[in-house]
Amino acid sequence: MTLNPYVPIVGLLILGALFALFSVAIAPIVGPKRYNRAKLEAYECGIEPAPQPIGGGRFPVKFYLTAMLFIIFDIETIFLYPWAVSFEALGLFGFVEMVLFIVTVFIAYTYVWRRGGLNWD
Repeated sequence: MTLNPYVPIVGLLILGALFALFSVAIAPIVGPKRYNRAKLEAYECGIEPAPQPIGGGRFPVKFYLTAMLFIIFDIETIFLYPWAVSFEALGLFGFVEMVLFIVTVFIAYTYVWRRGGLNWD
């Protein structure tokens, strides 16, 4: 008798779902109940939130540039690791493709840098 190869994956998904449901259900029971004004605010970062106009307001471009920067370097890491592992098997073609990819990432990095996305003031 052989097991279906998907049985461990399904079992792990079920175990993860049960753990998540248990954590959400038990948190109000065992968690601390020290409510104060800061805890009931929309943000818990220590800065008083500024009132926003109805329907939201305009966000500075820095928020989007920071998100774009994160995505760019996240994708770069996702591509660089497997490439480094199979570098010898890919040969010159893999090297040229990675150089083109890094040049493309560098162009995006330069754009973010010029737009002030790396200034944290």
